[in-house]
Amino acid sequence: MWRGDFSLWFYLVEILLFVFVVLLLVCWLQEKDPPSFPPGPPAFPILGNIFSIEYRQPHIYLTKLADVYGNVFCIRLGRHKTVFVSGWRMVKEALVTQAENFVDRPYSPMVTRIYSGNSAGLFFSNGKVWRRQRRFAMAVLRTSVVAKSSVEGRVCEESRYLQEAMGTKEGKAFDPVPCLNNAVSNIICQIVFGRRFDYNDYDFQTMLKNLTIMAYLEGSIWALLYDAFPALMKRLPGPHNGIFDSSKCLRACIRKEIKRHKLNLDPSNPSDYIDKFLMEEKHNRETDVGFEEENLVLCCLDLFLAGSETTSKTLQWGLIFLIMNPHIQEKVQAEINRVIGPTRQPSMADKPHMPYTEAVIHEIQRMGNIVPLNGLRVASRDTKLDGYIIPKGTTVMPNLTSVLFDKNEWETPNVFNPGHFLDEEGKFKRREAFLPFSAGKRACLGESLAKTELFLFFVGLCQRFHFSTLDGVKLSAEGITGATRSPYPFTIIAKPHSDVQPTSNQATAAEK
Repeated sequence: MWRGDFSLWFYLVEILLFVFVVLLLVCWLQEKDPPSFPPGPPAFPILGNIFSIEYRQPHIYLTKLADVYGNVFCIRLGRHKTVFVSGWRMVKEALVTQAENFVDRPYSPMVTRIYSGNSAGLFFSNGKVWRRQRRFAMAVLRTSVVAKSSVEGRVCEESRYLQEAMGTKEGKAFDPVPCLNNAVSNIICQIVFGRRFDYNDYDFQTMLKNLTIMAYLEGSIWALLYDAFPALMKRLPGPHNGIFDSSKCLRACIRKEIKRHKLNLDPSNPSDYIDKFLMEEKHNRETDVGFEEENLVLCCLDLFLAGSETTSKTLQWGLIFLIMNPHIQEKVQAEINRVIGPTRQPSMADKPHMPYTEAVIHEIQRMGNIVPLNGLRVASRDTKLDGYIIPKGTTVMPNLTSVLFDKNEWETPNVFNPGHFLDEEGKFKRREAFLPFSAGKRACLGESLAKTELFLFFVGLCQRFHFSTLDGVKLSAEGITGATRSPYPFTIIAKPHSDVQPTSNQATAAEK
C-alpha cells in the first residue's frame, strides 16, 4: 500500500516538473530576441528587469545602461520588451528623422483603466483621432498665444497675484510650491475653463492636489508594476490605486465645468477650449475623430497635467538654481534693471533684449530635467536604429535625460552653466540638443504657451525679489522622479529688492 502511494506521489511530481519545464520553455521562446535585436541586461523569466531598476532615479539608471549596452538597448518590464533610445544623435533619429515610424502610443493597462471607454484624450490616442484632436488643441492654444490680450495679458495679471502672495510672507521662510502651482494652473484654467480661481478656492486646491498625485504616480515604479502585471496589481492594495482615485476626482471636477459651460454657451462667441470643443462637437460631421463629451473630459485632463505640472516644476527649479548660484541671480537682476527697470511690468517684447536671462531660463530647463524620460512610443513597422532591427509593435522609450546631459553636446553637462546658450559675444544661441519639450510629431503642443509663462513669471519674480534660504541650509539639485521631476521639499526667503543690502561690488558701482 505504501509503495503504491509513493508511486502515485512520484508520478505527480514528474507531471509538475514537466509542466514547469514546458512553461519555462514557452517563456524562453516568447522572450527570445529576434535576429539583430538590441542587447540589454540579463532578465529574470516572467519578472524581467523590473526589480533591477533604481526606482528613485530611473532615468539615471537607464542613462548609465547606455554606457554599457549602447544608445539603443532593451530591458524587459515583466514579459514586455521596451527599447530605450539614448543620446542626442539616436533620439533625433527616432523622433525626427523616422518620426512617422514612432508616432503612436503602445497599449497600456494603466492608461486604459484611467481613460475608460473608447476615448483616449490628447496624449494617449492614436491615428485619426490623435491627429484631429492635436490640431484642434494647437489651434486653440495658438489663438490664445497670438492674441496678446489673451495669454500674455493673463500671465502678467497672474504674475501680479503671484508676487502679492509671496510678498505676504514678509521676508520669512516659506514653501514656494503652492504659490507657483496656483499661478501656473490658473493660466491653463483660463484657457480651458475661461476663468481663474482664487488661490483659496476649495475646488481649485482639490484639483491641484490630485494633479500632483497623478503626475508623481504615473511615472513611478507603481505604474511600471501595474503595466507589467495588470491582473495581479488590479487586485492588490497599494499606492498605485491613488492614480485611479485622483483621475476620478479630476474627471468629476472637469464634468462640473462642462455642465456650467453648456448652460452658458454663447454659440456666437466661444471663449475657451471647452466652449470651442462643444461647438465642434455640435457641428462636426465626422463622428470618429473624438468630438464627444467623454473625450472632452480626458482632453481637459491631459491639458491640465501637461500645462500646469511642467511649468510649475521648472519655476521651482529656477528658484533653487538662483539661490545655489547667487552670482547668476545678480547678473539676471542687473540685466532686468538695464532693460526693464525696477517698476515697469515685463513683456514678451523684452525677451530679445535679454540674452543672459533667456540663457538662464534655458539652463534651468536643461538642468531641471522636468520630463526625464518621455512618453512611450510603439514601432508602426520594422525599423532600423543604430544597426539594430526594431520589430513592428515593439515599445520604444526615448530618454530625454540622455540628451540634455549628453557629454558630446554640452561643454559642462553636469554643471549649471548659462554659457551653454551664449555665444562669444554674449548673444543668445539655440542648441539642437535642447529638448525639454521633446521633438517630432509628438512634441509638446503647449511649448509656445510654456515659454511665455516661464519668461514672464521668472522675470517678474526676479524683478521684485531677491531669493535666498535660511542660513546653513543647503538646497539639493537632486529630485523626486515621477512622470515629472520635482525638487525635494524646500523653503525660500523672498525679500523685496528695496529691503536687500547691496553687496560690496554693488555698493562700489552705485558710488561710481
